[in-house]
Amino acid sequence: MAAEPKTKPTTASVTAHLDAIEDEARRKDAKALLKLFKEETGQKPVMWGEAIVGFGSYQLKSGSWPLTAFAVRKSDLTLYVGAKRQAERLKSLGKHKVGGGCLYVKRLADVDEGVLREVIAESYRHMKATYPA
Repeated sequence: MAAEPKTKPTTASVTAHLDAIEDEARRKDAKALLKLFKEETGQKPVMWGEAIVGFGSYQLKSGSWPLTAFAVRKSDLTLYVGAKRQAERLKSLGKHKVGGGCLYVKRLADVDEGVLREVIAESYRHMKATYPA
């Protein structure tokens, strides 16, 4: 039998999670990301596990996963946006790193907000089309 996925939707408060971020600049960036993701997906944010803020969901054999999401980690803002698939668009984003499907940004001030909006919106559209409800 397959192991139960550790990362799954919870009833925890997204607002409380973001408000608990100690570093003021990280907290401000997290709240700005929340606004961007909400605007570009039209979805209500849901906590996935203890640290991931997800928007929408799709089903895999191993469980469900958000269509797009972000997490505030110690060293980076991690955006689950199918980054490798968006390599051309990311050329004009600004300072970032890519690993797997994730986009890593130190600070939102380092990237172009318009391009970031496009990245989020494209990720959501692609995942929604790939995994229709």
